[in-house]
Amino acid sequence: MTTCGTLFAAVALLLGAAPQEPQPAPAKEFAVAGAVVWTMAGEPLTDGVVLVRDGKIAAVGAAATLTIPPGIPVLRAAVVTPGLIDAHATVGLSGLLNVPHDQDQVEKSSPMQPELRALDAFHPRDELVGWLRGLGITSVHTGHGTGALISGQTMLVKTHGRTVEQDVVAPLAMVAVSLADAGRAAGGKAPGTRAKSVAMLREQLQKAREYAAKRQRDAATPVDLGLDVLAKVLAGEVPLLVTAHRAHDLLSALRVAKEFGIRVVLDGAAEAYLVLPEIRAAGVWVLPHPAMARTGGDLANGTMELAKLLGDAQVPFALQSGYEAYVPKTRVVLWEAGVAVGHGLPAAAALRALTIDAARLLQVEARLGSLAVGKDADLALYDGDPFEYTTHCVGTVVDGRHYPTAGR
Repeated sequence: MTTCGTLFAAVALLLGAAPQEPQPAPAKEFAVAGAVVWTMAGEPLTDGVVLVRDGKIAAVGAAATLTIPPGIPVLRAAVVTPGLIDAHATVGLSGLLNVPHDQDQVEKSSPMQPELRALDAFHPRDELVGWLRGLGITSVHTGHGTGALISGQTMLVKTHGRTVEQDVVAPLAMVAVSLADAGRAAGGKAPGTRAKSVAMLREQLQKAREYAAKRQRDAATPVDLGLDVLAKVLAGEVPLLVTAHRAHDLLSALRVAKEFGIRVVLDGAAEAYLVLPEIRAAGVWVLPHPAMARTGGDLANGTMELAKLLGDAQVPFALQSGYEAYVPKTRVVLWEAGVAVGHGLPAAAALRALTIDAARLLQVEARLGSLAVGKDADLALYDGDPFEYTTHCVGTVVDGRHYPTAGR
């Protein structure tokens, strides 16, 4: 080894770097048995069984009626659920080391960069990805976060920790926009105010509308990567993920959505409880801020009851871990759900928000979110109530690949 190579190896050891854990060889066929199995496709099963074959769910039913083929491995747990889906995160872009070279969740050089792909920034082998998997999270909607007016794209990815090409489910899920304080600039740079933020967003959408019309008339029109992405938003193919917290910012997002006929998902939405009728009438999804988010700045009026209030108002929602500025650079959506349950959200509604409702939001319910024949074999195994802090995840299955845990 060269002197330079020796130096780098020594630095890696000092930083606590370790080789990526070897991937387990998947069994082609096995069974998962649970004292309670939440399929999210019907009532929970007592003494339920899920048969997995070639990475897909082959059968689901009660042990009394579903025969486990002789000789195949059987994983057992007190509670089995579909693999959890984090409906919004920055994990894989905001890395464990918390140093500039692994913090790719926001690019500050321009206020509007819809062309930035999460696909190009996601680090599947960051230890935080494996840590979330060890808690039962099998899919993450992750990508560029707050910090710019249009910070970039998001994607949906499995938590295997292989390569992004192997693990990606949807390379372009949403386009991240911030009408919150974090999306505004300082020092006289634009956007510096709420009105400027909305005006710049509207102007860019109008440019994208004109660009799309020109491209339709003349296929030789040069491609503009940013406007091309926003053209997909205008066509209804991709929603805007709009981070906003103040009630008037939420209403601004709804006005823009109505003006341009686009889909928006409201992210954070700390004061959503003040405008629930308007949100419900608009028919938009909400990703309530993490229950344990620090309530300062434009989250000053946040509440740990937000998920419950959305449910009571029949506003569709899913649960998220969001962006965590402090180490370890990611929250855990399972724990955020547990706090929401402690503040009034029914446990069944919380589990739906982590599974089938998140899948519906992300338009992948045909593959993910419930335990049904033909769907991806993504499961989470627990030794008790998943929303109790004393409960451990005793195993995770992603695409039929079993990842044992040490009881996290």
